[in-house]
Amino acid sequence: MKRAGLFARRRGSRLPQAWRRPLAIVGTVVALAWIVVALAAPLLAPHDPLAQELPRLAPPGPGHWLGTDQLGRDILSRIMYGARVSIPLTLLLVALSVVFGGLLGACAGYFGRWVDETIMRLADLVFAFPTVILAMVVAAALGASLGNAVLAVLVVAWPAYARVTRGLVLGVREREFVLSGRLLGFSAWRSLRVDVLPNVTGPVLVLATLDIGTALLLLSGLSFLGLGAKPPSPEWGAMVAGGVEVFDSWWVATFPGLAILTVVLAFNFLGDTLRDALDPRTAQAIKERAL
Repeated sequence: MKRAGLFARRRGSRLPQAWRRPLAIVGTVVALAWIVVALAAPLLAPHDPLAQELPRLAPPGPGHWLGTDQLGRDILSRIMYGARVSIPLTLLLVALSVVFGGLLGACAGYFGRWVDETIMRLADLVFAFPTVILAMVVAAALGASLGNAVLAVLVVAWPAYARVTRGLVLGVREREFVLSGRLLGFSAWRSLRVDVLPNVTGPVLVLATLDIGTALLLLSGLSFLGLGAKPPSPEWGAMVAGGVEVFDSWWVATFPGLAILTVVLAFNFLGDTLRDALDPRTAQAIKERAL
């Protein structure tokens, strides 16, 4: 028993203090739970999300635990299948924003001159418009669909990563290990890939984790406005929009909205925890408070 307790304490000591806080644990558990739901929705959903076989606008109760919508579809099943739509698209969107914006920002910060001016002026042009309005304009111009909604949000999301990456690269490119590599004959692209980018990934990863909630809200907002998912797709934003038509039946819009809320909060908690874990000063302060 003593050995088992000692082994458990040793394993626990390997986990950074930032990840032992309640919000970090809650965020991790909720995020993993939604990922499991998204992967196993066909096994977990009690009904076909498109089947119109239940009583219309039935309140939550046995057989349909979250109620039914105005077409007699089970809301719980639609929320589970909606996780297969909203979460993967949000993660894909954030990944594309990191790659596209990060590469442009890295090139702007490392090469400077006209490359920096061109990329940063494009970023300023995007920043000049309100984010939601610009996303709506792009989605409307491309046509209402989930794919076009992802492209619309990507258009408004990449400048933030470009700005952050550019600032980080500007602080790293004059460091001794980067200059020594250039003196040894490394090409600019090799130096950027091997010496610079690995040293700026931490803050960009934190920004990406925090941005997952924002991306989900934007995608859901576009679907809510009719510029994203189209019926009968079980997408959370479109489900909330359907609940507006039957406002007296509160469960139709409330439960999809709570699904969006829990995912956004979970990834915000994870982003805050990741930031604290990667920042040495914050991590040390958390450790001292724990002691």
